[in-house]
Amino acid sequence: MKLSEIRELSINELLKRRRELREETFNLRLQQKAGQIENTARFRQIRREVARIETVIKEKKNKAATTAPVSA
Repeated sequence: MKLSEIRELSINELLKRRRELREETFNLRLQQKAGQIENTARFRQIRREVARIETVIKEKKNKAATTAPVSA
């Protein structure tokens, strides 16, 4: 998933995607232990996509916090 596509998603969608990727990582680890994994590069792809998602989540939360009105 490209960064531009990730930025278009809402925070809830990003959290859901991150959870799916973490589950996929878990399943890949199980396959690796069983000696059935075919694409070991997928670990790196998932790790990078999770990092991109977490970065966008953080940016969106910071943007929401800075644009929120300050009540005195």
